[in-house]
Order: sequence, then structure tokens, then C-alpha cells
Amino acid sequence: MSVAARLSDLGIVLPEPAKAVANYVPWVRSGNLVHISGQLSNDAAGGVLGTVGVDVTPERAKEAARLCGVNLLAQMSAALDGDLERVERIVKLGGFVQAGPDFSAIPAVINGCSDLMVEVFGDKGRHARSAVGVYRLPLNFAVEIDAIVEVR
Repeated sequence: MSVAARLSDLGIVLPEPAKAVANYVPWVRSGNLVHISGQLSNDAAGGVLGTVGVDVTPERAKEAARLCGVNLLAQMSAALDGDLERVERIVKLGGFVQAGPDFSAIPAVINGCSDLMVEVFGDKGRHARSAVGVYRLPLNFAVEIDAIVEVR
């Protein structure tokens, strides 16, 4: 099944890729690797803001990580002229969760993005990963995830 068909089956329409909000670029290609800058848990409705374990539930945080994954897919598409079939492998995800003092289920939150990558790319979506709890993320978003992607 093609990536486009999987996205359609999942009901995912990729948004316009986010523009950089500071002095960086959304993605950089070096050889056969695309490094994608951190994508926030943002969408057209405003996204998921707040601190996980305080004012964001773990379930909502996992949905926020999935939003980050959709935004990563939009950046991949931009880097590959719209052809996600050129993705050879999701190499690594770096996940950051704005976590409250008593919240430690960081890996379970980042699974929202990891699961999406496997749903979209199958075995090519399996990846290495970091999952880190942090005090604050930009603009008070609950989750931010970056990626390294092998492409052809």
C-alpha cells in the first residue's frame, strides 16, 4: 500500500508545513538524510498547549505527539517535493514533553508519534528515539518532536 493510501485510510490530510519562527530552517538535507527541526503540537485549531500531568492529560499529550508527527510528515513532504514514497527509513525521533513535576510517562506520550510513523511507513517507520521531559517548550506547546529521515 502506498504512503498516500495509508494517509488517506488514516484520515490524515497534511497541513502546510510550518515556517521557521526564529533563525533556523524547517529542514536540511545532507546526502541521503533529512534533518527536520522540532515540530510542535500545533494545528489549525491552535494545537495542544500546557503542561502534561498538570493541565494536559497523558491521553491528550499522546494525541499532541501524533500532531507533531503529522507536522513532521508535512515537512518530509516539502523536503521531497511531495513524494513521501522516497522515504527509506525514519532513522530517529527526538521527543520533548513539557512535563509537570510528578509526570514521568514521557515515553508513552512520544509513542503517539512513533505509532504514527509505523502506521504510515510500516517497517520503514521503526526508528531509534529519545524521549525527554522538559520544564518549558516554545510558545507553551505540550510536545515537540524532531526527526532524522533517510531518503532517496
